Amino acid sequence: MSKITSKSPTKTGDHYSAQYDRLDDEPLSVAVADAVATFCNAEITELDPLHYAINADALERLFEPRADGLRTGGSVSFEYNDCLVTVAANGEIRVESV
Repeated sequence: MSKITSKSPTKTGDHYSAQYDRLDDEPLSVAVADAVATFCNAEITELDPLHYAINADALERLFEPRADGLRTGGSVSFEYNDCLVTVAANGEIRVESV
């Protein structure tokens, strides 16, 4: 499970949102898969591999801590498991139906 920090995860009928701690040891790709599994009410092992949708290494590098601190702006969106996933620089992972 992804580490939830200041914001609790929220799930409504049309989206799910969780806060990812970018300083945690858990890979962002695992947190994304966990968020999608939660939204889809499925086991994480039932999902297609994340790398079918996005280069998981590139996703990790995009939001990893940098020498001058954490990225403060920007986001990336992609389709995964019939969902639209948006990962924002503030650590939010948002999952919604396509």
